[in-house]
Amino acid sequence: MSDYDIVEELQEEFDERVIEIARVAKVVKGGRRFQFRVTVVVGDNKGKVGMGVGKANAVPDAMRKASERARKDMRLVALSGTTIPHESLGKVGGAKVFLKPASPGTGVIAAGGVRAVLEVAGVKDILTKSLGSANVLNVVQATFKALDTLKSPAGEAARRGKPVQDLLPFWERRKQHA
Repeated sequence: MSDYDIVEELQEEFDERVIEIARVAKVVKGGRRFQFRVTVVVGDNKGKVGMGVGKANAVPDAMRKASERARKDMRLVALSGTTIPHESLGKVGGAKVFLKPASPGTGVIAAGGVRAVLEVAGVKDILTKSLGSANVLNVVQATFKALDTLKSPAGEAARRGKPVQDLLPFWERRKQHA
């Protein structure tokens, strides 16, 4: 197996979503210089997710840069089954994103960039609300901030000196007793 095959194999295991392609301009003496800014989210559908932004004169180059940066930015998200362990709020600029755990079968109740981030992270059941600014880049960054504030039930139980069952949502406790 060559190095190229290994790199190709690594790239296939990640779910990659393009969130935004924007044409941006820089005003110079002779007029405007246009470039493309691409925002990409990459995840493994098992709790790892990353975001990258790439700029270039052509869209494919910007996508490649964004994808590479997203893979370098990968971080772990604390999941509790198919949802998140607790409510969370992320703020970036004027954008606020509220994440709330949901019972199994609810699905991903989100739109746009928030949905893309949560789906590639592997969240299957969640309720969300986007407040304030609708700027896609800020909304996605606020979603990442909200995900970063999540604490795992096991880690938090150890910190408090309690059993993990005391911190799990009611449907998780019910499953364990049945």
